[in-house]
Amino acid sequence: MIQWLERHQVALYVGSIGLAVIAGLTVPEIAAPAETLINPVLALLLYATFLGIPFTRLGEVFRDWAFLRATLWLNFVLVPVVVFGLSRFVAHDQAVLAGVLLVLLCPCVDYVMVFTGLAGGAHDRLLAASPVLMLAQMLLLPVYLGLMAGSDVVSVVEFGPFFKAFIVLIVLPLGAAILTQLAARTRAGRMLDAAAQAAMVPLMMLTLAVVVASQIAGVGAQLSALLVVIPLFVAFALIMFCLGQWVGRRGGYDVAGRRALVFSGVTRNSLVILPLALALPAALDVAPLVVVTQTLVELLVMVAMVRLVPALVRA
Repeated sequence: MIQWLERHQVALYVGSIGLAVIAGLTVPEIAAPAETLINPVLALLLYATFLGIPFTRLGEVFRDWAFLRATLWLNFVLVPVVVFGLSRFVAHDQAVLAGVLLVLLCPCVDYVMVFTGLAGGAHDRLLAASPVLMLAQMLLLPVYLGLMAGSDVVSVVEFGPFFKAFIVLIVLPLGAAILTQLAARTRAGRMLDAAAQAAMVPLMMLTLAVVVASQIAGVGAQLSALLVVIPLFVAFALIMFCLGQWVGRRGGYDVAGRRALVFSGVTRNSLVILPLALALPAALDVAPLVVVTQTLVELLVMVAMVRLVPALVRA
């Protein structure tokens, strides 16, 4: 059963997204309960992902300063340049601009590891880099927002959800995975580990479904206003795909490292950014829908990249 799920995982992910779109549009009342499930489901998914990483080797990964430097360069030097250029197309609309900047300036620290692992990338290196990436975006996001959108936007953004997401989505699942591995010598520990590994594909399907079902009705209601950002998000993914490959080859990394850099450059921190966008004042109420639109575009891109990256990023 596990082998069947893994063999057909891309089709299963696309099917989950399709069913969630139908459910969210036909029964909009499910949006609220689905939204409350996002963080718990994502935390479970990351717990299962972390279980697949041998933590006895993490010391070696943490000492890979070259990869960490490349990840920081990619996400906090190259990405802001790309984002500034793309955001000029919506600079006349402050609400849309705020949403675009919030979501594109922040690298993903959660399900990027899942998709990277599925594509044969170095998800353990991204795990080691995730605390640094999270801290860097918390410090630099106000700076980049001020430069690209003005101090008015920075003054109304609340950054508390960053800290909550870091605890719920990184610290707790990581700690639970380490404890599970330490208990692997016991029968209960082995059973829990096996169950979590078997649940990887279903958990990813559930994550995609609850994210899409919770937000698709709001996006559909504002679709005409949001159409302008879809090409920007697709363009961002294509540009960062190429830049991620360039950084990886320039640094001389192995195939797994180059694949991880590609995913890190493309994938954004939309699930963490969404609470920040929802806390914006009413005058910027389109910004959260912009963030959600990026999430939907990115999920489809990620599903495609699971197949494309192994074929395009090779030795």
